[in-house]
Amino acid sequence: MDLSNLKPAKGSINKNSKRVGRGQGSGKGGTATRGHKGAKSRSGYSKKLGFEGGQMPLQRRIPKFGFKNINRVEYQGVNLDTIQSLIDNKKIKTKLDFDSMIKLRLVRKNELVKILGRGELKGKIKISAHKFTASAKSAIEAAGGEAISI
Repeated sequence: MDLSNLKPAKGSINKNSKRVGRGQGSGKGGTATRGHKGAKSRSGYSKKLGFEGGQMPLQRRIPKFGFKNINRVEYQGVNLDTIQSLIDNKKIKTKLDFDSMIKLRLVRKNELVKILGRGELKGKIKISAHKFTASAKSAIEAAGGEAISI
């Protein structure tokens, strides 16, 4: 290695970069290639999301309707016939709790569970969930099982 084959590190030199705003002699002084006046010529400019150059934005032009309840609680429903099929396939025996529902991929770990009344239970089973419909609770208790609210 000698002085004739020294090179700068790869990526440290960018020949295409314009040094703007460094005086008139550079040819890129004055307005620094930003044009004259307007928001885009100012420092600190950032276009707001959905901005359409002063035209009324799409999300404000379209009519709004309905009601969104911000306090709504979403539950993931699990029907009795699904539980019965798990019993038939010998995946659950005497109890079904939240952790076993996650392992069986009936629900995700951050969801709330509601047991719904479609289908019927043949065996005695202890089910713990966040909510039960009245028909599901009566069907579980009629089969000799137990419905436990978490």
